[in-house]
Amino acid sequence: MSAVLQWKIENTTDATRGQPLAARVLARKVELEDELADCGRHEVLRRTALETALAGVYALITGDLAHPPDVIARALNNWLERNKHL
Repeated sequence: MSAVLQWKIENTTDATRGQPLAARVLARKVELEDELADCGRHEVLRRTALETALAGVYALITGDLAHPPDVIARALNNWLERNKHL
């Protein structure tokens, strides 16, 4: 019988679970910015998805990220979950 190896791909959203929300959001934002920088010219769908995700987070992190209001904290958490497999 052969052994089946399972590879778990872990993104920053999962890797930073348990850390403060601000740290999780900033780590994911940097990761997406890096992916966008590495995105080829012809990867239009991927580039559009990355740009859309980043535009969303840029709009949410304009205030006090360390102490966001409940509405913003909820939106940031939703953003993390929505974009964790991007």
